[in-house]
Amino acid sequence: MSIDTTIDLGRPVSGDVVDLILDDHRRFEDLLRQLRSTASDRDAVRRAFAALHVAHAEAEERHVYPQLKKRRAVDAHEADHGEHEHAEGNEALLAVLECASTDTQKFDDAVEELTRLISHHLTEEELTILNPAREELGSEVLARLGEAFATERNQQIDADCGRTENVRRLVEEAREEGLIDEE
Repeated sequence: MSIDTTIDLGRPVSGDVVDLILDDHRRFEDLLRQLRSTASDRDAVRRAFAALHVAHAEAEERHVYPQLKKRRAVDAHEADHGEHEHAEGNEALLAVLECASTDTQKFDDAVEELTRLISHHLTEEELTILNPAREELGSEVLARLGEAFATERNQQIDADCGRTENVRRLVEEAREEGLIDEE
């Protein structure tokens, strides 16, 4: 199951990391709206959402959160909480990906839960991580982080990071690390 290239996920290569992350947040909101609509190609949208969600979270966790902690722009609790919410998002995403059909109540319920978790995370991250990052870091650091974030994000998408098997692996790893509870 590869990504549908008709859905634009963006290919940033540089920029202020906060702006790049916010651009992705707006893409998440748009993709979630499409995922809720029966007028959309919901299967293509869920694959695109999966690719963007995994790529975005991996790029933040590998490049952005560690630097924000190191530079004391955010405390460890905020960054760790962001990782916990990424893991929860992956778990909800896996439930959407594992639905055999996109025209069932099971799919709609899974999309509702995914929307709830992602909306909460976007709001919280914008308030408690991105605002402090913008206030505490200079434009040069934000640009360096933006380039690292964009590079990792694009590499993840190119590697088809949103495929169901990879999301399942990420969820299993998160459970082993205690980031999400065993079901």
